[in-house]
Amino acid sequence: MPQLIFRGIPAEGIRAISIPLVEEMAAICKCGTDNFTLECLHVTAIFDGKYTDSYPFIDVWWFERGDEVRDNMAEAIDRHVRSLGIPDLEISFRVGREDNFYMNGRRYGS
Repeated sequence: MPQLIFRGIPAEGIRAISIPLVEEMAAICKCGTDNFTLECLHVTAIFDGKYTDSYPFIDVWWFERGDEVRDNMAEAIDRHVRSLGIPDLEISFRVGREDNFYMNGRRYGS
């Protein structure tokens, strides 16, 4: 955790920025790079009866770290993704509660 789920962004682009992006996010969150998961969803977007490009959207699942860290994360993600020539994108942060997170069948932190 954090887990970033990318939609509407080519997987090859995500791969290209993955190392510097994760290194910067780890520095922002003050944790190891092994805490991050990047996933690229392949979706089929349809509008008005036609196939269309999916709007670039990133879901960030994480344990809340405060406004300043969230703002810095959003800025870093935006900058790295837009460096791929993507003019617009949206980022949404979804907060997981540690007491609802289980690893290997055991509550996280117990």
